Amino acid sequence: MLKYLKQIFTPLFLLIIIITSNQILAQNLETKIDSLITIEFNDKNGPGGVFMVAKNGKTIYQKAFGKSNLELDIDLTSENVFQLGSMTKQFTAIAILMLEEQGKLTVADPISKYIPDYPSGDKITIHHLLTHTSGIKDFTKMKSLRDISQKEMTPKMMTDFFKNEPVDFIPGEKFEYNNSGYFLLGYIIEIVSGETFENFIKKHIFEKVGMKQSYYASDRQVINKRAYGYQKKESGYVNKTIINFSIPFSSGSLMSTADDMLKWQNALNQNSLLSAKSIKKAFNKYKLNNGEEFTYGYGWHIKEIKGTPIREHGGSIFGFKTMAVYIPSEDIYVIGLSNCDCHSPTQITKDIATLALDNLRK
Repeated sequence: MLKYLKQIFTPLFLLIIIITSNQILAQNLETKIDSLITIEFNDKNGPGGVFMVAKNGKTIYQKAFGKSNLELDIDLTSENVFQLGSMTKQFTAIAILMLEEQGKLTVADPISKYIPDYPSGDKITIHHLLTHTSGIKDFTKMKSLRDISQKEMTPKMMTDFFKNEPVDFIPGEKFEYNNSGYFLLGYIIEIVSGETFENFIKKHIFEKVGMKQSYYASDRQVINKRAYGYQKKESGYVNKTIINFSIPFSSGSLMSTADDMLKWQNALNQNSLLSAKSIKKAFNKYKLNNGEEFTYGYGWHIKEIKGTPIREHGGSIFGFKTMAVYIPSEDIYVIGLSNCDCHSPTQITKDIATLALDNLRK
């Protein structure tokens, strides 16, 4: 009888120990993450942020800090919709690869094939635009941008705004982060697909992936659970500066939630939008004309944490800052979304990713 009881209770006891150990590990990780976040996001009555950690496609940590609307004194929740800023670029890059897979373009194509009047367009390829190696002047660095920042601009009008600026370097000579290149990619998506960039992303990515709380940004549209954007001046918090979203366009005009961004990451992992062969292009490192390798793929920085390869990208647009890190070998995804451009989630998100890697490594 005693032997029988031992056979039953020994495995049960071990199971209890494992479950208890996992619970303690999870609680310790949660406490450590909280401590990292509250160093920067420590004003309960100001704008804040949402942070999430996922492992194997499942959320294991998700919390909101601060307010989504200061005027109405409404707390942020994990369901709030944030402007993504330059995290938009990964959607633009994947859309280009989707069109390539459909045989409608190739990344080796010169942009003159689609925009015939673009200066030296026969020397600049779609690949150059994707990798920030085109040398085109970044429109966000042009002083005259303030003159048009609140105007509704068509892609052609915006292209004409910056296309005749002197180039910074010849295509492929160096890597220099560039919003103009990703704007042109959105223009090419429209020309090739016959759809607006907004509709293409909505129909072929958001709806297909099930990202029901993701949008092309608008200050006029009523968006359920919108997080309002803020900036901080000497006098205190103020509502964000208004811009027309036809300006950032495909380089920075999308909105989403932490949950929807996890759906996006899972869809990439599952090859729901592209074949494994095609999507690999987004996560490769590439080389300059002189053979030097640089750490950017198509829409993602390709870097490392403690020798472990990661993919990361942030975003910044008036009133919002964002950051996400993905660790492929461990299937760990970390994202931070802030609704004040006075609070950057960049380093915190990286620190959380390092913490998650240390605690959740297989």
